[in-house]
Amino acid sequence: MAVFTTVSRDELARWLQSFDLGELLGFEGIASGIENTNYFVDLARGRFVLTLFERLSPQELPFYLELMKHLASHDIACPDPVADRKGRLLSTLKGKPAALVTRLAGRARMDPGPAHCALVGAALARMHLAAVDYPGALPNLRGLPWWIETTPKVLPFLSDAQAALLRDELATQQRFAAGPVHAALPRSAVHADLFRDNVLFDETAGGSPRLGGVIDFYFAGVDTWLFDLAVTVNDWCIVDEDGRFDPPRLAALLDAYRAVRRPTDAEAEAWPTMLRAAALRFWLSRLFDLHLPRPAEMVTPKDPTEFERILSARRADPAVPLR
Repeated sequence: MAVFTTVSRDELARWLQSFDLGELLGFEGIASGIENTNYFVDLARGRFVLTLFERLSPQELPFYLELMKHLASHDIACPDPVADRKGRLLSTLKGKPAALVTRLAGRARMDPGPAHCALVGAALARMHLAAVDYPGALPNLRGLPWWIETTPKVLPFLSDAQAALLRDELATQQRFAAGPVHAALPRSAVHADLFRDNVLFDETAGGSPRLGGVIDFYFAGVDTWLFDLAVTVNDWCIVDEDGRFDPPRLAALLDAYRAVRRPTDAEAEAWPTMLRAAALRFWLSRLFDLHLPRPAEMVTPKDPTEFERILSARRADPAVPLR
């Protein structure tokens, strides 16, 4: 999330007239993230998040908004898109596609413990099962075709050793994706970006963490459940300094996931390679965003070396068994 497109109070107030949500009380830009323009919006009838979509097209956006609607209807804690008086979830503001969703309670926990990881693992498994009957068919736009397209663009910025690592891992993933094990993996619409900053927590009266909800579904797409799980553990369960797994957090997340949904034999076999795929995806996207950035009023590119370390760690160490 970031601010690429500036919206004035008067412009926002006029746009909000198409909703039945009362007076605009306040709004502010959200500086974190790198894809869309986002604002917190306080209205007489609640607190919301406004998103102006900078890259996604109006043809692609119904997939994301209707996915959130679908998950919310299945009791998944996630933002619920708000329809205007004409029943539309998507309209236009400042020449950009725009949507308003409910704002969830809580805050991100950037130093999670095993209890937070367990809540995330259970929530992820429930999301996978809830998405089984979601009819949207948009592929993961940051999947293998994007990796193949993007690699030549970032190679000129890399050292010889980095370029060799990138080429070798991409070739491995292309072979794996063409094989029968990958074809057997269960799939549906997945979040595909379930990082620590995309989950909110509050606390129970006794001080235990409680899931507030999962946010930012705008990298979602149809992909394997295993890729979604690998993306998640590569962020939630690592030692930040070197990318190695932290055993208590990893065990907590995987145990909670398995308690809701038992992985298949094909998923257990594919697990080590999929962990590498998830690391490659974010190394590539961070390289792209760092070296080929877009202008923005408020934007903070993320460090690609973090996922270079994670990829190297996944290649060097055997994965913890999935089953």
